[in-house]
Amino acid sequence: MTIDSPLTRRRLLAVAAATGLATGPLAALAQQRGFTPAEGKEFKAVRPPQPVSGNAVEVLEFFWYGCPACNAVEPHLERWRKTLPADVVYRRIPVAFDAQRAPHTRLYYTLEAMKRIDDLHPRVFTAYHKDKRRLLDQKEIADFMAAQGVDRKLWMDNYNSFTVSTRTNQADQIWKAYRIDGTPSVAVDGKWISSPADAGGLDQFIATLDALVERARRERSGSAKK
Repeated sequence: MTIDSPLTRRRLLAVAAATGLATGPLAALAQQRGFTPAEGKEFKAVRPPQPVSGNAVEVLEFFWYGCPACNAVEPHLERWRKTLPADVVYRRIPVAFDAQRAPHTRLYYTLEAMKRIDDLHPRVFTAYHKDKRRLLDQKEIADFMAAQGVDRKLWMDNYNSFTVSTRTNQADQIWKAYRIDGTPSVAVDGKWISSPADAGGLDQFIATLDALVERARRERSGSAKK
C-alpha cells in the first residue's frame, strides 16, 4: 500500500486527530453548549443500516492492534465505555484489511474466550507499538502470552478452536458489511458511524458518540411507546 492511497491518508488523518487533542474539558464544554453533530460532517449514516442484536443500544468499536490511532484512542474509548448507561452494549470488532493481519483478529477472540480482555488487551497494543512486536505468527503470539503468565497449551487450544475461528469469520463479515475503510471507527446502533478523523479530533469524536448514543436511546424509547 502506498502513502498516497486513500486508506493510508485516512489512517494518517486518524492518527493526527487522535493524538492532537486529549479528551477532557473540551468534550464536556461541547456538550454544555448543546453540541449537535451533523451527518456528513462529524458522522456518516450506515447504508444500509445494519441489524443489531437484543433490545440494547449497540456500540461497535472497529480496531486493529497495529493501528497507531487505535493505540492512541483506546484508553479514551475505554474510559468512555465505562460511562455508558446500562441499556447500551459495547462490543469490539477487530479488523483485518488483509490476510496477513488476520492473526490479530484471532488473537483478540482468543483473549475474549479466555476472559483476559481486561488485562491483556492493552498489553497487546503496548507490545506492538512500544516493544515493536508484530505478533503475526502463532509461535510469537504464544511466546508473548506465555510471558504474560498464560498457559501455552490452553492458549493454543483456544486460538485454534472452532469458536475462535467462527468469531474471526464473523468479524470479517461485520466490518465489511459496515464498509469500514479505516480504524478506529465506532458505529452506533447499526445506523451511524464516526471516527476521530471524521469528527475533527478526539474531543469532538467522544462528544459525537455521546450524542449518537442519546439519539439511539430516544429513538428506541419512542418506538417502544408506539
